[in-house]
Amino acid sequence: MHKIIPFWGLLFLLLGLICKTEATEFDIIESEATEFNIIKSTEFNIIDESSIMEPALVKQKLRHVVLFKFKDTATEEDILEVEAAFLALPGKIPLIKDFEWGTNNSPEGLDKGFTHSFLLTFDSEEDRDAYLPHPDHEAFGAVLSPYLEDVLVIDYWAQ
Repeated sequence: MHKIIPFWGLLFLLLGLICKTEATEFDIIESEATEFNIIKSTEFNIIDESSIMEPALVKQKLRHVVLFKFKDTATEEDILEVEAAFLALPGKIPLIKDFEWGTNNSPEGLDKGFTHSFLLTFDSEEDRDAYLPHPDHEAFGAVLSPYLEDVLVIDYWAQ
């Protein structure tokens, strides 16, 4: 006996959508032991289990967060020079695997004067440690230092 159970059909349809399937309906067959065997009524693609990474196998990323507070005397042109110099670093230092930045727009008023945030990603602590004394990083520091009032740096392994 085949019965189509709307609740189960809907549940499996939703699961199918999550797995990027084209399933639209499932037949549920009740066995003598009151367990349910699921028979798919249409073809669908399932994600290959071998392509799913176990949490322990996912490569962690080291994040390097840098926040700047500029001196009141720093002009808009000075700050643009600093931004351009920092933006050039990923093209000069291949150890930087990812890079993003932005300026504060938080309405909370808790920024303590820090206006710029930069997020760099490294594959390892060794890569980060090699980046810090890198000549291009030090040259950037020379551009930055006349205008910098304060800096905050936090590094962490992304979870």
